[in-house]
Amino acid sequence: MLASVKKIYNEANIAEKIIYINALLFLITVLLSTFIINWFALPTSLNEFITKPWTILSYGFIHQRFFHLLSNLLVLYYIGNLFLTFYSKKTFINFYFLGILIGGIGFLINYYITGKNGMPLGGASAGVTAIFVAIATKIPRYALRLRFIGSVELWVLAAIWVLLSVLQITLPDNGPAIAHLSGAIFGFIYVKQLEKGNDIGKWFENILNYFATWFTPQTKQPFKKVYKTKKKKSTNTEVPKQKKINEILDKISKSGYESLTKEEKDFLFRAGKK
Repeated sequence: MLASVKKIYNEANIAEKIIYINALLFLITVLLSTFIINWFALPTSLNEFITKPWTILSYGFIHQRFFHLLSNLLVLYYIGNLFLTFYSKKTFINFYFLGILIGGIGFLINYYITGKNGMPLGGASAGVTAIFVAIATKIPRYALRLRFIGSVELWVLAAIWVLLSVLQITLPDNGPAIAHLSGAIFGFIYVKQLEKGNDIGKWFENILNYFATWFTPQTKQPFKKVYKTKKKKSTNTEVPKQKKINEILDKISKSGYESLTKEEKDFLFRAGKK
């Protein structure tokens, strides 16, 4: 049983792994609610946060309500896998965790400025929203087929998702809404900067790589003499595939998803499943 679970986890992509982790931590939160909220949710008080600085990221894995968890994980599954069609695993991690980080900062600033008290923050919505807005900005006219509704363009779904947070700003305890919108703004800015060739999240990736070396065993490789040949063989099959994806995306941006041929739609679908 444990071996099967481990196999499923190891074969999952990064979006699916985060889903599994969140689901497991939800069960732990249900069992140890008071302890988990006290030590891992993000407090509204800046003074209390200073004593628990890890909560600026750990809150993103704390869900108290099942519907809150379910909505985040459903979006993360469908939108996260679509995101991974166009961006790397490391870029996904940058968007997700920096979305949580920026959302937490917006949450703290809100309560510091207003001087109000509220409930501690928990949930992955800021990171999920950053992913959602980013891919909707990248391919706004990409259409998803929804059961009983039909095809809906991605920008429409993202707008509805963000609008739900906008409406919550009027609530007395509007900290979570501020966190979600902070993640949305970050996702939009980040993807626009990537389009200009500027990776504003590279610093976070470098930090993760640095800490990863602490847990990676360093083994000495025996010296091998390498003989260089003059001829180099090119085996990069990803270039033509990415070129075709970019051409299809350009077509979607100009004429919409429905302008694609069946072959182009099938190709994009298969690319999204890998």
